[in-house]
Amino acid sequence: MALRRDPYVLVVGGSDSSGGAGIARDIETIAAIGVRTCLAVTALTVQTHDAVMEIHPSQPDLVADQMRAALQANKVAAIKIGMLATAEIVVAVAGVLRENPRVPAILDPVLASTSGRALLEADAIAVMKRNLMPLCRLVTPNLIELALLIGAEQAVDEDDAVWQGQELLAAGTQALLIKGGHAAGPRSTDILLRSDHEPVRFDTPRLATSMRGTGCMLASAIAAHLAKARSLEGSVRKGKLFVFEKLQKAAGRQ
Repeated sequence: MALRRDPYVLVVGGSDSSGGAGIARDIETIAAIGVRTCLAVTALTVQTHDAVMEIHPSQPDLVADQMRAALQANKVAAIKIGMLATAEIVVAVAGVLRENPRVPAILDPVLASTSGRALLEADAIAVMKRNLMPLCRLVTPNLIELALLIGAEQAVDEDDAVWQGQELLAAGTQALLIKGGHAAGPRSTDILLRSDHEPVRFDTPRLATSMRGTGCMLASAIAAHLAKARSLEGSVRKGKLFVFEKLQKAAGRQ
C-alpha cells in the first residue's frame, strides 16, 4: 500500500472536545504541513475553550499498545508527545521509545491547561524528567513549565531562562526549545539549547492576540518537518514560522 510508504507522525496525547488543543490541533497542524498522522490516545477530556471539566486517563498498557500498533502499521518518521496525565502513562510511553530509538520524539511537556487545570499528576513530573525526557530528541517547555520542571520560580529574563534550561540539559535532556510566549517585550523569542551547541534564537514580533493550542501546534509542526527529514534547527525554524503565521491570521480576524 502506498500509504504505508508515506512518512507519518505518531501523535501521543489527549483529546480536547472543544477542538482547540490536544490531538485535534496536532492532526490539523501536521496535515497542513503535508504529513500523515497516526494516534495513541492517552486521555479523554471534557472541556470547552474556557475550562477542563473532566479527565479520564487511558490505561498505560493501552497507550503502549496503541503506539506499537501505529509503529507496526506505518512508516513513523517522528513522534509527537503531548498530554500524558499520569506517571504510569509516562513510564509506558518511555518503554515504547526505548524500543524505537531511531524515531525522533518531540515532547511538549503539557503540565496544565490554559485555564490552569493540571493535566499531569504532580508526582509524575519527576518521572517525566527521569524516564522520558532523556529519550526525546527535543523538549518544548514554556517558561511556566520550565520553572516547574526544575522546581524554581519563573525566569525573569532570557539569561535566567537559559540557566534554567542548562539545568535540564545537565540532567540528561538532549535538547530544549524554551518558548518565549509568556515573556514580556515586543519580540517573542524561542531559544534552542543543546549541550554541544551555542544557543540558537528564533525571533518574531509579539502579536497582540492569543490562541489556544499554540504549544501543541508548535511541537506538532516541528515533528512534521522532522518527518520530512529536515534538521532539528530547520524544523524548529519552520515550526516557529507556521505558528506565527497562524497567529497573524487570527490577529487579522479580530
